[in-house]
Amino acid sequence: MHDSDARAPDGVADAHDSDARAPDGVADAHDSDGTPGAYGGDGTPGAYGSDAVGPDDETGGCRGGHRTHRPWSQRRIPAAVVASVVLVAAVAALVDVIAVRAGRPAAAWRRHLADELATRSVDDVWMLTGAALAVVFGVWLIVLALTPGLRHWLPLRSPAAGLRASLDRDGAADLLRDAALRVPGVGAARVRVRRHRVRARADVRFRDPREVKEDLTAALHEERDRLALAHPPRVAVRVRQRTD
Repeated sequence: MHDSDARAPDGVADAHDSDARAPDGVADAHDSDGTPGAYGGDGTPGAYGSDAVGPDDETGGCRGGHRTHRPWSQRRIPAAVVASVVLVAAVAALVDVIAVRAGRPAAAWRRHLADELATRSVDDVWMLTGAALAVVFGVWLIVLALTPGLRHWLPLRSPAAGLRASLDRDGAADLLRDAALRVPGVGAARVRVRRHRVRARADVRFRDPREVKEDLTAALHEERDRLALAHPPRVAVRVRQRTD
């Protein structure tokens, strides 16, 4: 009974064996640095939505996983529009300059543009309109260059550095709506998910609306935490009694 060479039954790992491995396909509950892994201590996924990860701390990061950000959009359409406009203008100006160097007269559009710029005053309506459009276009390009875009995607907490995942807002809203419909007394529910807030409205068919609101708020908070969002939004719930 006290023999140090006694072995545990086959298929059962010793509770204190340092070489015990988790089952195939299941990550260890803790990484080498002691932080919780992608799975809970019982080997079930979803630990990042339970006790393994709490809400964001004061620094805005999540305590149980790596901080992630919204992915950056590639801006294909704005880049294509800007490149096309610049290319057309550059080619037209280059062709006209080459024609002038070859002894031909300048194009009519370039002569007209030069005359308009030389004769119109700075406070002219068309000059101010063109300047305003140029400013708006420039500000738009700067905003596109400095912001990530893809506002419809919500970043998720990552179990490892360099690993990123995002959840579509509509998908998150569907999951939260399904959780709301499972609350007793809720006959219909509408959920809208934004970056910083989740707005839920529910119709109460039976039970006390105050009790339904408390249960609904708790259910939505639980489902929101299970989504493992990098920046969990606040939950706002409104209920109304329906008798029809």
